[in-house]
Amino acid sequence: MADYFVVEMARGPAWDDAKRRRERTGWDAHATLMDGLVDDGFVVLGGPIGDVEGDLALLVVDASGEDEVRERLAADPWAGGVLSTQSVRPWTIWLRRPA
Repeated sequence: MADYFVVEMARGPAWDDAKRRRERTGWDAHATLMDGLVDDGFVVLGGPIGDVEGDLALLVVDASGEDEVRERLAADPWAGGVLSTQSVRPWTIWLRRPA
């Protein structure tokens, strides 16, 4: 069993290049949901890759399986519109800096 899952998110069909990420419709609801997933211990790390306004975002999540990952992320108001899940892959951690 994997320690974590890595989720790659990309711009979805409702992505609006004219707006910055935090100015997009539904930002507050998206941020609230994501903050809740962090508080629950589901999202371990997350954010845009490279430029904050770039094409991709990455999440590292602690889940029992891919079905749980997809189910929990489906509640995001941006799911399938502003953001699209490109991949969900298990990630086994072999190297880790001590806490």
